Amino acid sequence: MLQCTAVTDVPYHEALLALATMEGGPEHPADVLAPDEFLLCELGEHDESVEHAAYLWAAGAPEDDQDLWLLWTGTGAHRVYRLAILPVCPARLRDLATGTVTLCAYFDHHPAPHSFFVTDPLGDLIT
Repeated sequence: MLQCTAVTDVPYHEALLALATMEGGPEHPADVLAPDEFLLCELGEHDESVEHAAYLWAAGAPEDDQDLWLLWTGTGAHRVYRLAILPVCPARLRDLATGTVTLCAYFDHHPAPHSFFVTDPLGDLIT
């Protein structure tokens, strides 16, 4: 499945506050987020009834298993943002032939397929 192509600007002040108050967040939030930053939805293609989602930050300790995500719906003046600390998706893709394990990079109970089934054609082209 192809990756969603929705892009949004980051609500800078709200994101800084979320990063600063997040347990395990960055020591200096302004160093990890630019005021004019844009994020691409990381989920697979989906319809308008599903929120777009972009990863912002992982909790400091691996045992925390929570990440900060920017979720949004709508476009332009009708765009609605939500910053949420969500648990990590527990899904794993195991390749028995090679013994490799690929973790899903999304949050728990995300819509559509897991990240290991989503391809980014632009990223592939750049690579």
